Amino acid sequence: MGNADTKLNFRKAVVQLTSKTQPIDAGDDSFWDQFWAENVTNVQDVFTLVPAPEIRALREEAPSNLATLCYKAVEKLVKAVDNSCRTHHEQQTVLNCVRLLTRVLPYIFEDPDWRGFFWSSLPGQTQDDEEEQSMPLAQSLINAICDLLFCPDFTVAANRKSGPDKAEDLQAIDSCEYIWEAGVGFAHSPPRYPTHDSNRTELLKLLLTCFSETMYQPPVDIHVAPNRWIQYFTCAENRHALPMFTSLLNTVCAYDPVGLGVPYNHLLFSDSMEPLVDTALQILIVTLDHDTSGCAPEGEEASVPDNLFINYLSRIHRDEDFHFVLRGFTKLLNNPLVQTYLPNSTKKVQFHQELLVFFWKMCDYNKKFLYYVLKSTDVLEILVPILYHLNDSRADQSRVGLMHIGVFILLLLSGERNFGVRLNKPYTATIPMDIPVFTGTHADLLITVFHKIITTGHQRLQPLFDCLLTILVNVSPYLKTLSMVASTKLLHLLEAFSTPWFLFSSPTNHHLVFFLLEIFNNIIQYQFDGNSNLVYTIIRKRQVFHSLANLPCDYGTIAKSLTKRTRRHLPSTTSSENIRELPSMEGSHPALPAEPGTLKATLPDTPGIEKMTEKESAHPSVHQLCELTAVATVNGVASNETPLLKQSSGPPAVSQQSPSSPESNVRQGDGEELPRSKSMPNASPGSPTPSIHSTNSSRSANTNRRKTSDSSISSMQRSVSQRQSIRLTEAHSLAQGSGTAVSGGMGAGGQWVPTSEWVNSWKTKLPLQTIMRMLQVLVPQVEKICIDKGLTDESEILKFLQHGTLVGLLPVPHPILIRKYQANSGTTTWFRTYMWGVIYLRNVDPPIWYDTDVKLFEIQRV
Repeated sequence: MGNADTKLNFRKAVVQLTSKTQPIDAGDDSFWDQFWAENVTNVQDVFTLVPAPEIRALREEAPSNLATLCYKAVEKLVKAVDNSCRTHHEQQTVLNCVRLLTRVLPYIFEDPDWRGFFWSSLPGQTQDDEEEQSMPLAQSLINAICDLLFCPDFTVAANRKSGPDKAEDLQAIDSCEYIWEAGVGFAHSPPRYPTHDSNRTELLKLLLTCFSETMYQPPVDIHVAPNRWIQYFTCAENRHALPMFTSLLNTVCAYDPVGLGVPYNHLLFSDSMEPLVDTALQILIVTLDHDTSGCAPEGEEASVPDNLFINYLSRIHRDEDFHFVLRGFTKLLNNPLVQTYLPNSTKKVQFHQELLVFFWKMCDYNKKFLYYVLKSTDVLEILVPILYHLNDSRADQSRVGLMHIGVFILLLLSGERNFGVRLNKPYTATIPMDIPVFTGTHADLLITVFHKIITTGHQRLQPLFDCLLTILVNVSPYLKTLSMVASTKLLHLLEAFSTPWFLFSSPTNHHLVFFLLEIFNNIIQYQFDGNSNLVYTIIRKRQVFHSLANLPCDYGTIAKSLTKRTRRHLPSTTSSENIRELPSMEGSHPALPAEPGTLKATLPDTPGIEKMTEKESAHPSVHQLCELTAVATVNGVASNETPLLKQSSGPPAVSQQSPSSPESNVRQGDGEELPRSKSMPNASPGSPTPSIHSTNSSRSANTNRRKTSDSSISSMQRSVSQRQSIRLTEAHSLAQGSGTAVSGGMGAGGQWVPTSEWVNSWKTKLPLQTIMRMLQVLVPQVEKICIDKGLTDESEILKFLQHGTLVGLLPVPHPILIRKYQANSGTTTWFRTYMWGVIYLRNVDPPIWYDTDVKLFEIQRV
């Protein structure tokens, strides 16, 4: 009964505050103390007893009372710091002030006229110190919160026995001695108390609320409208910046949700750490928000001295620190995916989106950490949960943001050679995913999930197709052995993307075909050994390549193809392989349909792939290649013979070797037999000449063994300049995302219409020569084996292909072109919007920003 009375008194004070027509005197302590006396004991009560309409009414009709309420609450926090917050009464007063400010601040931010309020000087100050007098209310609030976050016996354990009479002066305390958790830069593991965790969480929630002013402004460049709260919190004026950063980082990375692993322990005991880790992680990603697109290039010191959090993060360099941070990421990202015999027996955390944003920022600001991650196979412990979330979210509109962040991280990782190499590690299915069962590597998993996203994902994911295929292009030169399942998926994508109705329906759809052909060329040129599954699949599906090479471009065919557009769309272009999916993993769940009532995906448009990547070749310059060619010619290597086209009765072009390649995964019996006597046409004369090959490239396992044929060197010598211009034109047209030199026309309704000239402009640049030469050599030989030996089992054909080689028969290997992620303001704005959207939705207890007028994104109401 007594508790009900105290809540009633608090409620009466709120009503009195909003109903008073005259401003209430700031000196009337008996009135103001009702708001932070021990009437209310939890934050939920404050949110219930101070309803949103009354806060807005207070703001509009009694603004001076609202201003006094905020001022008095901050004043109470400052006084508590002065008194070292030593008694239970003072600590309860602090918590109630914190809860009240957390409730009120969003309604101050949503009104543009109030945004400057906290940055004005304190009213009616009596201090003699002019510096203190000029300090804005916001700085006083942040200073008090930071002091209180390192308050012995309130938020940290006291290092020495103090007692209320011997409490340390909070303003003079060395907070580096009170870092919350062992880890980076701090070896001591302090004792943990649930009440301290709870108090830290409430103070951090208020900090996060202060930083949320960003949500009440439309998406703008942070340089134009910086968040002053974050600026001050992360600058040198905040003496707690270093221990604060270290405490947040170590708290997140040291957290173990499973603990001792006792089944169902999370249902029996409350975990005070999870809310703290959740909020600490959100504070971290928000304070690390900075536009890096204008930073110095790699190798030079980036100029971001104003944000100490970014400064500290970028300076972490010890391997043991990287190990600690990476172990934290992998442990927490994989936690929700762990399968146990007892359902729901282990605790599963839900902050995977914030973790991915933090991982992104860690890699972005600290390149040494990125290289450390790629140096070990632990990068696969990051890859697998990302692929799980991509697969699980692909059909849900409300999780489009999660799809983007996952793809962006993979794009960043794929720009480094080590990532492609790591993908060759065998994959053992340990998590439930509704994908075909296969025996293979992590590369097979990557391709299978990407295929699933493209063919069965939500239609709004189509802008991501470029990114997905760019990732596969980047890793393709290093993939040693693809499974039959992955090979079939890649060919199915080409089959779907190369249909005339799809190619002619958009000015940029043909870029997807260029990407896929580049994937095939990279694998054939650099990893032919071991990829017999892919080679066999290409042979079986050779008609797709012939149809592409002979793509009709007359006006009548184009018009006829487009009439099918209304009846067909990409996901429905499923071949027999796609329909006859292999059984799904046991326990897997299909992607959920889009659900209303969550964050409406009004994220800024994703920048085109050309805005996010820069191309980098692993090979020598054109000048060096010309010199190499000249040396080869002087030594008499050049020849005009083309062995590929010679009719010879000598040994077959595919020579038998010892089985040195890795064991391939062979799919048994597809039911499709090779035609017995179909001859292969010659390589299309319109195919572009291959790009220049670097003779000393170290990026390929095969190139070192491959001897360049006479005709290849001769051909390279004759048309170096021609090939280089073709390569640059193709790369430019792909990267720019704006079509080729010739664009289509405009229809009557202002709609884009493909023309014959436009089709020809990119059709002649299709890099089909390598694949056509391979088919020209292999198809007759495979057909001959089938006829001679009466083969109907594809395993024999795979065995033949597995031990073969195309030494000296393919065009000169083209250079490996890696498209690296490059920071830009467009993706920075996108990340900021996504990050705050996630924070908005995840903070439901209490619902800090619910029903406020946010401007950064749009909320879909149910």
